[in-house]
Amino acid sequence: MADQFDVIEAGQRGRRRWIGLVVVLALLGVPLVSLLASRDPMPEPVRETAPIRSLTRVESAPNVLNAQSRERDGREVIEVVFPHGVRAEVRYPARLGLDRLGSRPFQGMWVDGDYRQLVAPYNGEIEVTKGGEPIRAFAPHVTLWPRQAGSGSYGQVLLFRFGRWRMAMYDRPSGLDFEQRMAVAAGVRGSVTDGYLVLSGTDRVRMAEPGESARGEAAGPQLWFGGGISDMVVLIPSCAKLDQLPRGVRGRGRPVSSVCRDGVRIAAAGDPGFVKTALDEIRITLK
Repeated sequence: MADQFDVIEAGQRGRRRWIGLVVVLALLGVPLVSLLASRDPMPEPVRETAPIRSLTRVESAPNVLNAQSRERDGREVIEVVFPHGVRAEVRYPARLGLDRLGSRPFQGMWVDGDYRQLVAPYNGEIEVTKGGEPIRAFAPHVTLWPRQAGSGSYGQVLLFRFGRWRMAMYDRPSGLDFEQRMAVAAGVRGSVTDGYLVLSGTDRVRMAEPGESARGEAAGPQLWFGGGISDMVVLIPSCAKLDQLPRGVRGRGRPVSSVCRDGVRIAAAGDPGFVKTALDEIRITLK
């Protein structure tokens, strides 16, 4: 630095001394300006936020199918496939938003005569795994997970992977034995049709058929629309008498009711206006 200042001050010493002082101040001032600027940054542009949605409408859950709807005669129409492979057309007023709520499959089954349920966790596999490690794997697509805290009378969990779908079988405290779990892993088969999961079984693992019940509630194939904190609709392709509605739609501390029309039971839970509209105006045609 001394040599640099010597060069600056050579010749016309007064003027060059002044110029040198300016240069020094400039050299010292750059970091100072930068420091001040870092303490007072430019404000970021204001970002427009998306409109707040109703808490009764939860979209894009990881284990839910949001079918594409089409409009016909002032109603929304979606094509669905129940877990036993039967197709249906569902017509509903747009304000119900069944396409936005999305659907999940449900299927009861008997394992050597013991009743179990296959359900689709609303939040996908993380709802079962909690980011941990399985106890063991029974097949490349079937793993066993510990009993979940707060799961009441349920025991360990078998988690199935069928394409994009995750299905869970929550065991009972007595539990299936090792060979039965192996039979379930090998005997529960799933395929995806138009995005919907279709399930089948074997002799040891028999899927419940429409109209069958267990413990007073429907055990056969169902489609559940919504979940979590959202309004909910359950479609059951049978009008068989039930002692109680499926666990997934009842016990939520909200109004719940059902009606049977055209061979399909329609159950709804949530806002009273939503429930009334669902029961009054949903129309289904089995194919």
